[in-house]
Amino acid sequence: MSQPMISLQPEPAAGHPPQATAHLLPCRVHHNGSVEPVQSFWEPKAGEDGTSTAYFRGRKLQGKAIKLPDGYRGVVAAISASASESPLGRPEEAGVVDLEAETPPRGTLQAQAEFDEMVIWGHEVAVDASADPYMRGAQEWIALAEKIHAYSAPDSKGK
Repeated sequence: MSQPMISLQPEPAAGHPPQATAHLLPCRVHHNGSVEPVQSFWEPKAGEDGTSTAYFRGRKLQGKAIKLPDGYRGVVAAISASASESPLGRPEEAGVVDLEAETPPRGTLQAQAEFDEMVIWGHEVAVDASADPYMRGAQEWIALAEKIHAYSAPDSKGK
């Protein structure tokens, strides 16, 4: 059996990754690092209708939480330091695939946190499940994964 192209490992020192909530924001932040204390930048308020409201850099955002189905888990992962020799270890080349390479790139990701729900945010209004590409993508991906990993029931006629 061949080795996986990407391996997901738990954080060695922590054991089980902490529980978190993933937030998908409709913006790009040109910063990749710590922003402590987070409360000075981000403090969503839950509404009675199941949505959340937050203000980020003066812009009003409305969020809607969606739970992952039973049997699924979300993972926040980072490229491990030990994978620095593989193309996955260089962020500027992550996701770039050399189609002419003899062997596909392999690497290791470290689980930083796990989540069982994510909040998808929209500008001014809550996202519409039928129109939002991220919400539709998550739902369609789960449906596709269930189809390709499902086994058909044996035919009762013996065919």
